Amino acid sequence: MDAVEPILDLLKLAEGLKKELRHSWLSDGRRESVAEHSWQMALMAMVMHRHLEHPVDLSRTLQMIVVHDLVEAEAGDVPFFETGERKETKAVREAAAMENIRKLLGGEDGTHIAELWREFEDRETPEAKFAGALDNLEVQLQHNLADFSTWEEIEYGLVYNKMDRPCAHDSFLRAMSSAIKQQAERKMMSGGVDVEAVKARALAPKT
Repeated sequence: MDAVEPILDLLKLAEGLKKELRHSWLSDGRRESVAEHSWQMALMAMVMHRHLEHPVDLSRTLQMIVVHDLVEAEAGDVPFFETGERKETKAVREAAAMENIRKLLGGEDGTHIAELWREFEDRETPEAKFAGALDNLEVQLQHNLADFSTWEEIEYGLVYNKMDRPCAHDSFLRAMSSAIKQQAERKMMSGGVDVEAVKARALAPKT
């Protein structure tokens, strides 16, 4: 019974992920919540893991996905392309939020969640690399499903340079990235975007 109250406290905090909105829209025009993003990642992991070139422990991956954005219940979501103080302090604020979560839950459960979160952030294990790839793939997949009017111009170029590195280690993930990229290109073309020009700018060597 000693574990009941800390778990209830954690679940109360975690409800914030249902309310925290991301810079992604659904096909019906509603913004995506952080919780919905994590759910979609979990579904992707379930249906994709058997096809991976490098096997992973699905249970470990799913646990990591469930907790990877838990810190955003306290620290909030920061879009990938945002600049300024919120972006600069993101890592520090999220680490502090996870320490609060670890203390809130306490014991082995708190330690376990903190370890899963750190493993995801470090991207060193096969499971963390897979989860990290899904984190990026889900973003573009959801963008592709949303109305093109919700895209910002800066997001055009991210089609070509945001998914590649996280997916580079596995042939199936590279294939999935390529397919999602092709969807995005069709979306941009339907919106009157010069896809080849965007691609050239995105892939041009940085000077």
